[in-house]
Amino acid sequence: MDHRRGTAMLFGLVAVVLCAGVTSAVNRHGSAAGPEPTIAPASAVPSPSRWFLDRGFEAVAPVPSSSTTTSTPPPAGPDVSAYRGLGAWMDAFDYAPAYHRPREGPLLVPDDIDAMAARGVGTLFLQAARLDDRSPEGIVDPALVATFLKRAHERGMHVVGWYLPKFADVEADLANLRRIRDLDVDGHRFDGIAVDIEYRRDVPDHAERNRRMLELSRRFREEARGRPLGAIVYPPVLFEEIRPDFWPDFPWKELAPSFDVWLPMAYWTEIAAESSYGDGYRYTEAGIRHLLDSLGDPSALVHPVGGVADTSTVDDYEGFVRAVEETGALGFSMYDYRTTSPAGWRLLTARGPDPA
Repeated sequence: MDHRRGTAMLFGLVAVVLCAGVTSAVNRHGSAAGPEPTIAPASAVPSPSRWFLDRGFEAVAPVPSSSTTTSTPPPAGPDVSAYRGLGAWMDAFDYAPAYHRPREGPLLVPDDIDAMAARGVGTLFLQAARLDDRSPEGIVDPALVATFLKRAHERGMHVVGWYLPKFADVEADLANLRRIRDLDVDGHRFDGIAVDIEYRRDVPDHAERNRRMLELSRRFREEARGRPLGAIVYPPVLFEEIRPDFWPDFPWKELAPSFDVWLPMAYWTEIAAESSYGDGYRYTEAGIRHLLDSLGDPSALVHPVGGVADTSTVDDYEGFVRAVEETGALGFSMYDYRTTSPAGWRLLTARGPDPA
């Protein structure tokens, strides 16, 4: 045998063995043998032929994609438990001395959390930040917010921090949402964050307001990955049938990717004089149905907020809960805790969706 020819054959045999070993590793792991790799986007994963060329091997026919990828389930979304079942709402005017309106009665205090828990409330929706001079640090009243947060958790309740953006300064609104996201009181953090999308006064041009709303929502969604975000919105039926000029061209489908749960403000008491929807059942049922249609997602998660509590009748409460049950809503609540009557609480706690 010629020495050079024998050497070439030897190297060829080694190359075949190495190629077979590498191909086996690719088939088992989707990359070279070793620890299970982090899955990268398809565009970032080199093809088998590229893998060989990068390592000095001759190009070979690519292995079919079905044999080089590892099937993995889609990542789970944020935990939306905080929006499930019966909730209760508190705004800054309910608890913060800087916002106190004496004519509305005494402020809510941490002991009121015990009463909420005793009534079966599973989630406290707390206005945690505001954009005005009475909340110079963004957080409404840092000491009280911290106390409510801890007390609710100690009573087995979830707490969702909510904020009303004004859209005049997207950076200022985003900063307040970050403050809610980052608040940590001895390990206690908000279980969800909700954005109250209703303010129109500072940006009267609806197209510009929509643009800023979408920008704020997209940016915060990116910065709060893994956190369950709620959108507090007007029911679409308000824009479509009752007050068409109220918020034209609301971008439901563009907004949809930024939120996990939708909280339509079904305030039938505010439209009763001008609409046939002015009762607890019809406005809630139509609000949810139109919302799902507008989002283009019949499986979207909805937690309707009824109200306003102190001007609602027993029939309104009963109709509200019936609509919640019929539509399969994730949760439900009335706005707000302080103005809900004892009779109203009896109706809310007697029925409704299973909180489990």
